[in-house]
Amino acid sequence: MVELIPAPERIHWNQPGYGRLDEKTRLETGPGTEGVAHWLRAAVGAATGFPLPESGDSPFRIVLGIEPELSSEGYRVVIDGSGVLIRGGSAAGVFWGAQTFRQLLGPDAFRRAPVREGQDWDLPEITVEDSPRFRWRGLMLDVARHFMPKDGVLRYLDLMAAHKLNVFHFHLTDDQGWRVEIKRYPKLTETGSWRARTKFGHRASPLWEEKPHGGFYTQDDIREIVAYAAERHITVVPEIDVPGHSQAAIAAYPELGNTDVIDTTALSVWDNWGISPNVLAPTDNTLRFYEGVFEELLDLFPSEFVHVGGDECLKDQWKQSPTAQARIRELGLADEDELQSWFIAHFDQWLTARGRRLIGWDEILEGGLAKGAAVSSWRGYGGGVAAARAGHDVVMCPEQYVYLDYRQAAGEDEPVPIAFVRTLEDVYRFEPVPSELDEAQARHVLGAQANVWTEVMEDHARVDYQTFPRLAAFAEVAWSRLPAPAERDFAEFEARMAVHYRRLDALGVAYRPPAGPRPWQRRPGVPGRPLDGPPPNR
Repeated sequence: MVELIPAPERIHWNQPGYGRLDEKTRLETGPGTEGVAHWLRAAVGAATGFPLPESGDSPFRIVLGIEPELSSEGYRVVIDGSGVLIRGGSAAGVFWGAQTFRQLLGPDAFRRAPVREGQDWDLPEITVEDSPRFRWRGLMLDVARHFMPKDGVLRYLDLMAAHKLNVFHFHLTDDQGWRVEIKRYPKLTETGSWRARTKFGHRASPLWEEKPHGGFYTQDDIREIVAYAAERHITVVPEIDVPGHSQAAIAAYPELGNTDVIDTTALSVWDNWGISPNVLAPTDNTLRFYEGVFEELLDLFPSEFVHVGGDECLKDQWKQSPTAQARIRELGLADEDELQSWFIAHFDQWLTARGRRLIGWDEILEGGLAKGAAVSSWRGYGGGVAAARAGHDVVMCPEQYVYLDYRQAAGEDEPVPIAFVRTLEDVYRFEPVPSELDEAQARHVLGAQANVWTEVMEDHARVDYQTFPRLAAFAEVAWSRLPAPAERDFAEFEARMAVHYRRLDALGVAYRPPAGPRPWQRRPGVPGRPLDGPPPNR
């Protein structure tokens, strides 16, 4: 059982044969690996029913240790007749080695309790040596369009860990909902966290779900999520979207909007999809308000980066607003694009002064990129290329490859089909580093991220269907040092996926089967917006 995903750098057999875990197997921890041991006892111990004690008389043992000569997230797993040695360059490396060890035990190691009495837990006597290609291996989950309860978020952190992904981009606010408690501004959740009804399907659909939809995470919920992620060596990067995608915040605090253009007191949390024209006013009051929001966020999220959105900010209200136009003149700006750049630069400086770094969608390039900011390049490769050439760090997440809300096949049975077809193979052939970059510029590519936008994903089963199995292909792209896209052996990856589907089954993931959706995964009569042909190459 060596069908590992992501594919490791090197595997070789120590000798033909298998070691075996049993109820007496010991788990010995070296300094700094106690957290990994705790996870192994909770996960593998639950699946096998074995206690994995620290001491005992079993000759077969699992030994965890840190080996500084390895790269920080690198690991080595050595299995022979006497046991399993898992070494890592840090606790994170040991943890990723533990994920490989779990895969080698077989799909039943991903269950929460033993399913067969007396089951043999055989391990091939091999050595696996491995390390990641990128430091940022991310998943963005949109919980603003459709709220995912806390337990669902924790489940996705487990799924990320199983695929060696290490950055959870938490999209917490949008026009359709505000999902994080801010104590100094209680109306953000009292008013902003729910909407009266929800569009069912694409925004052109005539269908509505005529019931309130909402939810939010308390600050203690957030602390729990962040701590749970940290135990799995995952960093949580929060996103608070400004200055666009902010109608939920304006509905809660109307003074944040362009009150000299529209009656913002008449706004409610948006119940439709698309891009709302209702954006934040570029006033000192707005800046102070969001500084208060970010002050509380920094206490909750210890991440290096804080995401501020910055995408799809329609400028119509600013063009009509005397207040916005006065600010443009006051600052000596050329136009509304530069006004947005000023808005983003304010928070870049504010976060930098507090030891954090700003990251935003590639629209923050428009009007001039804020100094020190990093870019999530989503509209293609162009934004990432421009940012890297200017010396800014980049996370590559182009919609053409890694927008997992896009449909997976052209068939009529695909539920609520959105945009272009992006198959498992398309994702597997994604290359995060643009060929236009030279070696120095390419070093600014921190890594890659898959994005899950949830407008047409009303529950966790729909999220699972859109995310898997494509997230497994993405995980291999982000971790493994693969050949050029055209040279990748997709048939060999599919062969390993045949085993990996059994792991996903054990984890209860409602993935899209290779042959197409199951009957209950379809959404007949719910219109999407499929687009024909390949996506634009930008």
